[in-house]
Parts: sequence; structure tokens; C-alpha cells
Amino acid sequence: MLDKQAKLLEVRGLKKHFSVGGGLFKKASLVQAVNGLDFDIYQGETLGLVGESGCGKSTAGRTILQLYKPTAGSILYDGVDITALDRKAMLEYRRKLQIIFQDPYSSLNPRLTVGNIIAEPLMIHHGDMSRQDRLDFAKELLMKVNLDPSFVNRYPHEFSGGQRQRIGIARALAVEPEFIVCDEPISALDVSVQAQVVTLMEELQDTMNLTYLFIAHDLSMVRHISDRVAVMYLGKIVELADRDEIYEKPQHPYTKALLRAIPVPDPIYAEANPIQPLEGEVPSPIHPPQGCYFSPRCPLAQPICHEQSPEYVEKSPRHFCACHMV
Repeated sequence: MLDKQAKLLEVRGLKKHFSVGGGLFKKASLVQAVNGLDFDIYQGETLGLVGESGCGKSTAGRTILQLYKPTAGSILYDGVDITALDRKAMLEYRRKLQIIFQDPYSSLNPRLTVGNIIAEPLMIHHGDMSRQDRLDFAKELLMKVNLDPSFVNRYPHEFSGGQRQRIGIARALAVEPEFIVCDEPISALDVSVQAQVVTLMEELQDTMNLTYLFIAHDLSMVRHISDRVAVMYLGKIVELADRDEIYEKPQHPYTKALLRAIPVPDPIYAEANPIQPLEGEVPSPIHPPQGCYFSPRCPLAQPICHEQSPEYVEKSPRHFCACHMV
């Protein structure tokens, strides 16, 4: 049985900055994509990570996997700081940490058959397996994601978006990982297919003892699949709490604004409670505002909000928030 009290991943002070626009006579600008993240992920749970486009969600996920080298901070996986590992030592951890990409159309090599796409990780991490064994294992994985095993000889262009995403999931499962970053895995799919893919991921989590970081825009789907939810704004987590707590008792003004933007299928309720969009634009991550990053758009902002960055603290049991007004 999974122990959801055991910390599998500990992220402390994680930053990832990118240099852009530099030239011979021009100094490069610094994009602060991720700017100091602190959170834990427990074994067997799903942590949902939500926020507007460009807030740094995908960058955070890829930095945790060391696809991007962090600018600062530490990432402890099972107590080991993987940011300090060399390339050879990191290879063993890459088997434990995998990713499901957002776009099922560009994440699969169009020149490889489905069997070779799924078996490719096995060539790296299980080089002693024969080609036939790898192919047989690929067929088993296709069955696990509810696809016909005979598809191993087909190419990605022969499949729909939902089927391609299932192939991407099968590839991620090939090395039997413990932790998977799900980088908006359903955003490119039809609504009718999204529920099928999420249900499949929940089934796989139960049967294979998986832990997820689920990155998404769809707040209703995040509530369905997540145990806890973290809300991210301009490279920082502004609120983190248990799923029901954050939806029923949100504390940060940005979280409240996101929840107000969720469409409601009841036309009478929707007419009585119209969506109130946030005013203003998301500040540039190259020149973030002084104090609280959300202060230029916050209806509750006070002078202190424009001057001092709020501390990210536990406001109530298991409910963390970074806001002067809470």
C-alpha cells in the first residue's frame, strides 16, 4: 500500500532563468521563468499545478526532471539531491522520472513505428533485452493503455490525437517509472477524449504505484484527478492546499479569480453570476513588478503589496499562501 505521508520529491528554492536577446553590443535580458518554488510531492499522490499560460508551469516540470538545469535551488528525490548528480549518475534517476508531453502530434517521431517509439527507452535503460523481447513488452504496454497490440508496426500519422497520447503514455511507462510529470497531457485533445485519458491515468496510477505532477489549464479536470493543487503566477506558487480546500475556501485573490472563470453548465446560475475577468496583462518575466507580482492586477492591493514581496507561509493546516491581505 502506498504511503502518502512519505515525501518522494522535495523542491526547495527552485529557480530557472533564461538569457534572451543578447548580441555583440547588446546585453542579454534575463527571463525569470521559475523564481523560487518550494513544495513537496508525496508518494502515490497527484499534485495539480495550475496557472495562466506563460506562468512557468512547464518550465518547472522540465527543470524538476533536469531537462533544464536549474539556476538555483535543490530537488531532492527520495532524499537525494539530483541537481548535484553528474550525467552518468543521473541516468539511473531518469528511469524513475518520466514525462508525458503536451502535444501528441510533435512528441512522437514520425519516422519510427509505434513499437520502436515505445521500445526506445528500453534500448537505453535495458540494453541487454533482445529486440523481440522489447517488441513483446511494447505490445503489453499498448494493451495497458487500451490499444490493440497489433499497432506496433504502424506509424504515428495513422492515429488520432487521443490514440497518440496513449502511445506517449505507454512510452513513459516503458521503464517502469515512479514519478511522472504530466505536462498538460489533455489540453490538445477533444473534450470527449480528455475524460478517457484522465480515467486511464488514474487506473495506471493505482495499478503501477505512480506519483504525478499534473500540469493543466482545466481547473475542473485538475480537481477531479488531484489530491492537492498548487496555483502558480509569474514563476511563483501563490497558493497550495488540499484539492477540496482550495476550491471551496480559496485565499489568494488570484486563485479566486481563476475559480470565477470556470464555466458553469447552469445558464440561470451563469446569468446571475457572470464571469469577472481579471483586468490588466500578466507582467513580463523579464521585468517583474516590485513587491507582490500579482499586485498590478489585484483588486485588494495595498501600498505594502507594491513594496514588499509576501512571504509564502502556512496560513492554516496544509494550506499555504503568499498574500499580505490574507
